[in-house]
Amino acid sequence: MLGCQSVPSELAVKGPQVAKVHATGVQIYTWDSEWKLKAPEAIFTGDITGKHYAGPTWESMDGSKVKGHKLREHPVDGAIPWLLLDCTAREGTGKLSQVTYIQRLNTTGGKAPAAAGKSGDEMRVPYTADYVFYGTGAEPAKPGN
Repeated sequence: MLGCQSVPSELAVKGPQVAKVHATGVQIYTWDSEWKLKAPEAIFTGDITGKHYAGPTWESMDGSKVKGHKLREHPVDGAIPWLLLDCTAREGTGKLSQVTYIQRLNTTGGKAPAAAGKSGDEMRVPYTADYVFYGTGAEPAKPGN
């Protein structure tokens, strides 16, 4: 979990970390004149255990959950981009109830299929990613710094 690759400056966050996890699952795409992301479907383990699904939502086994919204992305070769997300909603009283920012890092796979599909097609593309959850008082770096 959390390899040696450095975090790009536009995705950097300073402040307290709540948890680090590794997710394994699929990115689900549907065809409608192009492949469009429908939802992720993954499980994560590490400092906490749970599942990741549409929203995007991360739900921990401790009963807490957080939804995020993409702020910034960083492209990587051969995989879905790395992301910085802010928290748009929290539930429960567990670890994820403290989250303010989320990083998606060290991605493998998960990109939309290269070949065209036909109306109604659905593809489940395997992926892995590391997620870092930051808590109250965390601040993202200013772009370009």
